Amino acid sequence: MLSTAILGRSTRLPLQAFNSWRRRLRTNRSTSSVSTSPQHQREQATQHQSRQFTRAFHSHKAMDSPPDVFRGQTDRFAGVTVDGREETVEKSEFEEKLNKSLEWWTKNKNRAIWFRVYKEQADWVPILAAAGFDFHHARTGIVVMYRWLPTHESINLPNYAHTLLGVGGLVINDKDEVLVVSDRYAMIPNSWKLPGGYVEPRENLIDAAIREVEEETGIRTTFRSVVCLRHAHGGNFGCSDIYMVIALKPLNLDFTRCEREIARLQWMPIAEYLQHPQVHETNRQFVHTFLDYQKRGLVLTCRNQVHQVLKREYNLYFVDGQSKPDDGPKL
Repeated sequence: MLSTAILGRSTRLPLQAFNSWRRRLRTNRSTSSVSTSPQHQREQATQHQSRQFTRAFHSHKAMDSPPDVFRGQTDRFAGVTVDGREETVEKSEFEEKLNKSLEWWTKNKNRAIWFRVYKEQADWVPILAAAGFDFHHARTGIVVMYRWLPTHESINLPNYAHTLLGVGGLVINDKDEVLVVSDRYAMIPNSWKLPGGYVEPRENLIDAAIREVEEETGIRTTFRSVVCLRHAHGGNFGCSDIYMVIALKPLNLDFTRCEREIARLQWMPIAEYLQHPQVHETNRQFVHTFLDYQKRGLVLTCRNQVHQVLKREYNLYFVDGQSKPDDGPKL
């Protein structure tokens, strides 16, 4: 993280610098060697300072409660979160302690009460449900239940994450060929599309696109530009769906097909791709959009920053009208 970003000022990263920063980041994470050069020491100090700043802000703090009340973390909305792994209570004692806790939290004017219940505490679930708690969300190994205490306020809690996020990698080589795949389990058999998949938890969009392309095709890439996004509803698990298309530049041309997921894989001339009957119109539009960016010298690039209050890293995507067209396709 650049020091200017740590101080909260924006830092614009040109494409070449952005890719260089990403390569250094991956190298720092994977290498076990230690450098003692002054430059390395300065970088290490900056990274350490960034981690200190990132952890400086705490949205929760420990609650000062009586010994017969569940320990919890309070938040800025006067809520309380009880983590099952921080509690040691027998099932036979759980209900009594819960009732005393609810009475104390009510007198203390707490609002939303959250219980993080892990698989090993599954016998808490029916007791919490009988005490008025409802399910908020669940993921592998854990369910989160809540109860809203104020009787004079309507429930004002956010829904759990309701949108899935996917990425597609638009990879075009110097021969004006686009990297295309045909999924083994495609909804439209034998159709051609861009390689891609779902973004992993705590994974940046560009990282996800680079990873998915390499996993499915063996092609290593660097970032060029964000192209566009598609937003739809009624996807998997009843969620909405955002699909982000990111243009990438290939670093090698010999592909290796992921046999588990990909049935066919090839470099297809752009002119053929734009007319191919087995390419969906939306996928053609992605390429048309990127080619238009190229003609106008536009890049939807990325700026890495740190929130001044939360000390939390985030990426800002924006149109850079000053960028010159790279040596991409000229169609």
